[in-house]
Amino acid sequence: MFPTAGTSRSHKRLLAGLIALVGVLSCIIVLVYHDYFLLGDPVQPNNDDVKYIQSARLLINEGVLAYNTKERPSAFIMPGMPVLLGGFMTVFGQEQGGVIAFRLYQCLLQAFSIYLIYFIGRKMFSPRAGLVAAMISAFYMPDYFASGVILSEGTFRALLMMMVCVTLIAREKNRTWLYVIIGVLTAAAAYFKPHASLYPAVFLVIWYADKLPWRQAVKYLSVMAGVYVLLLCPWWIRNWLTFHEWITFTNSGGSPFLLGTRIDGQLPPPGFFEEYPQYSPETLFQGADHAAVQKGLDVLSYGLRHEPLKYIYWLTLGRWAELYFHPFYSRPIWPITRPIMDVLQILLMLGNMAGVAWAMFKRGFHRLLPLWLALGYFTVIYLPFVAFGRYGYPNMALLILFGAGLIDGMLAYRQTPSLKTGGRRTSSS
Repeated sequence: MFPTAGTSRSHKRLLAGLIALVGVLSCIIVLVYHDYFLLGDPVQPNNDDVKYIQSARLLINEGVLAYNTKERPSAFIMPGMPVLLGGFMTVFGQEQGGVIAFRLYQCLLQAFSIYLIYFIGRKMFSPRAGLVAAMISAFYMPDYFASGVILSEGTFRALLMMMVCVTLIAREKNRTWLYVIIGVLTAAAAYFKPHASLYPAVFLVIWYADKLPWRQAVKYLSVMAGVYVLLLCPWWIRNWLTFHEWITFTNSGGSPFLLGTRIDGQLPPPGFFEEYPQYSPETLFQGADHAAVQKGLDVLSYGLRHEPLKYIYWLTLGRWAELYFHPFYSRPIWPITRPIMDVLQILLMLGNMAGVAWAMFKRGFHRLLPLWLALGYFTVIYLPFVAFGRYGYPNMALLILFGAGLIDGMLAYRQTPSLKTGGRRTSSS
């Protein structure tokens, strides 16, 4: 699927070494640190990871998919994590065995992701840029934390990068079966994070830029949509039979939107509660999810009218910084403490953003179009909602590719004699 043609033997050996290093080191870390990576209390579930474990056990034992509702069925989350985790627990046991097996599965994903990063870097920039990106990722500590934590980010990141890889190949070959795979990957990603569902829309821009005949575009778009709908049907049917209403993804979308209105986690200004007396500081962020959207709209309406610059910044650059400048690193791994990782994350992001600027002016927009679109889509889609490092983590691999491209460009510049200098020498000889 992702060939290595054109990769030198030395590059292959180095890449294989990086993949082995990440795989072995990830396994050692998750086996040594074990339940240190739990973010919540298993006895009184108070975080997503322990709630996923609870949901997986309920699914195995009672055949009920529930989250935050004890034993009552719910559509609060997509079923990807409970089903996947439940599969491991069915085979390896509902206590430690299944959880350990799931963590080791994430270790394998991390190792595989090194190859995916290399493949994208080689296709978009050069083999050396791909290797640089793989090396940076191999020493990026949040990746090892992601191997141990019981969350969906590791699986979703691998799916995201596979989507980008297949997009690159589909752009070159335009074969129907490749668009079938895009539909499968998009549906798989949606079962973990529904916002992935519109990813195939990036092809509309790619096809327009590449001047693909519209008949082919309609055909490929229909293939992707048809595969996606077919694979999401079990979820839609389950929701209709269980709740007797149409639920496309989940019924919890309002809460992330409302929480996203909190600037640095703070309540709205006191004047908001004077203008909207139906709310109070104690109840604003409580209550049913279906009412959260209206609450959020009221907060934004007040903020944009009274503090427009503050709220515009928060809804754009502020959320972008929350996504990418704060590492997904809630359980530090020796010897990299959280304060150290905070500094490293800022330095890495500064390099990545320099790479984005360099690529924009030196590499050309058309060549890197799939990478631009993937990064842009999975950034913009988060801006209306609460944004933090956990959600930005899957995109870090794409950003690292730009930083690696800059490093590759600098190395190429140093190795290639300046044309201007060469011209002066020729004229003087």
